[in-house]
Amino acid sequence: MDFLEKLKKIKEKFDRINDQLSDSANLNDTEKLVNLSRERSELVDFVEAYEKYAKVLADLKENKEILELSDDKDLVAMAQEEHDGLKELRDKLEDEIKVLLLPKDPNDNKNAILEIRQGTGGEEAALFAGDLFRMYSRYAEVRGWKTELIDLNETGGKGGVKEVVVGISGDNVYGELKFESGVHRVQRVPLTEASGRVHTSAASVAVLPEVEEVSVDINPADLKIDVYRSGGAGGQNVNKVETAIRITHVPTGIVVQCQDERSQLKNRQKAMKVLAARLYDLEMSKQNSEIAQQRKLMVRSGDRSDKIRTYNFPQNRVTDHRIGFTMYNLTGFMNGDLTDMIEALKVADTADKLQAEV
Repeated sequence: MDFLEKLKKIKEKFDRINDQLSDSANLNDTEKLVNLSRERSELVDFVEAYEKYAKVLADLKENKEILELSDDKDLVAMAQEEHDGLKELRDKLEDEIKVLLLPKDPNDNKNAILEIRQGTGGEEAALFAGDLFRMYSRYAEVRGWKTELIDLNETGGKGGVKEVVVGISGDNVYGELKFESGVHRVQRVPLTEASGRVHTSAASVAVLPEVEEVSVDINPADLKIDVYRSGGAGGQNVNKVETAIRITHVPTGIVVQCQDERSQLKNRQKAMKVLAARLYDLEMSKQNSEIAQQRKLMVRSGDRSDKIRTYNFPQNRVTDHRIGFTMYNLTGFMNGDLTDMIEALKVADTADKLQAEV
């Protein structure tokens, strides 16, 4: 792989963008300036890597000439010592550049729609789904992300959740959460278990990139839209006015609903946003399935029935089965301390992609 040539082309593009940003003809075109600035920011890391790598190669060339041509033993000894260090730095930079040059997931910087559903295990599974909802809400709060409740179906007064759908917006939300999709299993003593026996229950998590409706071809003729009265607490408006929306996409059978807002229009807008995300995810899943046949993915399986993680409360342990990563801080983890787990998943995914490039 000719790193220098690839990086040189990126540097040339970077310089062209700088010229355009400083061109007085573009000063009044705000949209163009914003787009150029965004492009420039995406290239900064590549340009810095190019400058470091080019300098190391130039220094290596100079040292090699000294080693081959000089008769000064002290100078040769110094050059040899520096040469070895430069080779190590070159190899390190090449590893970093390989990661930089990997194809980026275009969805990583998008907002996300998080869906959590009760799985096997009855009321205990619903309680666990509620715990996961609070865990991700806390992590979003720590990251400074904004959350917006779209739909919530609770089981009762104990905090159990049959299903919850929430929109999360902020920096790189989907890129951080995309590996959370799958079945999460919990092992603990339920509150209702008098004998103290450990039960195993599960909840499913789906993380979808938020997309604009224009990005997905939704034919209005394919939609069946029902309006009904919202359930749950909320006063007279919730109980007596038909503001809740249920949208069925007939060709795929996908059903979405929203009853969080008191306005029928707002509920419809939120529901359409979720439908667009699910249709987009369905199409992406088909494409990923085709890719997976050519390259086995370590981290993100296309089969969401896979049990990706176990939360063992008696041992204060959480284990991600895809990468064999275990943490003995389940208490902190459930309180939103997900950083180490998410970073481990991202590193494993990068390593898998690098292996596929070989």
